[in-house]
Amino acid sequence: MKLATLRDGSRDGQLAVVARDLRIAHFASGIAGRLQQVLDDWAYLAPQLADLYRTLNDGRARHAFAFDPAQCMAPLPRAYQWADGSAYVNHVELVRKARGAEMPASFWTDPLMYQGGSDDLLGARDDIVCASEDWGIDFEAEVAVVTDDVPMGATPEQAAPQIRLLLLANDVSLRNLIPAELAKGFGFLQSKPATAFSPVAVSPDELGAAWDGRRLARPLVVHWNGRQVGCADAGADMVFDFAQLIAHLCRTRNARAGSIVGSGTVSNRDPARGYSCIAEQRARERIEHGAASTPFMRYGDTVRIEMFDAEGASIFGAIEQKVAAPRRPARR
Repeated sequence: MKLATLRDGSRDGQLAVVARDLRIAHFASGIAGRLQQVLDDWAYLAPQLADLYRTLNDGRARHAFAFDPAQCMAPLPRAYQWADGSAYVNHVELVRKARGAEMPASFWTDPLMYQGGSDDLLGARDDIVCASEDWGIDFEAEVAVVTDDVPMGATPEQAAPQIRLLLLANDVSLRNLIPAELAKGFGFLQSKPATAFSPVAVSPDELGAAWDGRRLARPLVVHWNGRQVGCADAGADMVFDFAQLIAHLCRTRNARAGSIVGSGTVSNRDPARGYSCIAEQRARERIEHGAASTPFMRYGDTVRIEMFDAEGASIFGAIEQKVAAPRRPARR
């Protein structure tokens, strides 16, 4: 099934079931008002949503309406947890090589992960608001999963069945703020503004053979200012699968229902696949030419992130964002 959260003036929006072709939707208010409610009681509520989903796809839903991604909040506008990994070690290797840093051997066996802000997650059409272009504004196209409860100490084999939904993410980075933050030894904070998510979250059964229970093997298509710059296969070169990332998160603590775990920037070794973040392109330029020529994003720039099935249909809908300056308070 496919689920979205539509704006209704509240902080958490209103849950809707969206048809497979993303053309129509139906409010789920008779079942649950918010997605977190469903995640908290998945075994009871998810089958009811699945029934509504079948009815909607069969054209029998009485109160269906046209689905408008512009009205979507993040599927989980506020999440209990947003933890982002770095499953595509090729990305880390390139960035470190470009600045002359050695790649620790442990990076191939022990995942990198940071705790992101989860109190203010963006909808797929929300602007990337940044106070300065000088901060090095960069998109990061990712795949993410939403979990059920996962207990502390869970193995990857125990974690995998607890994946309830998948979605796309744009984990924006402010590249020029990152070095000073990392130098403090406490990790990202100001350099990681609000993350945006795809219009819909999708249950694993919708993905067919592309989903093996731990990896999603479809290209992630990225357009920057209308030009395609990336088409990396999310299933290739993923050193740590989602089950391993979740197990890493849960080594010393529980992950509660509604936790979102990201893959990190989707990256392939084949440069012909393009890039899912500007930093990776700049790293390749430094390695090959000694200097980076591709700029970071400026005000007015746009990014579009989308994934298609084998028949060419959009799976999650598109993340479409524009970089914008903060609005100035109106003068009285």
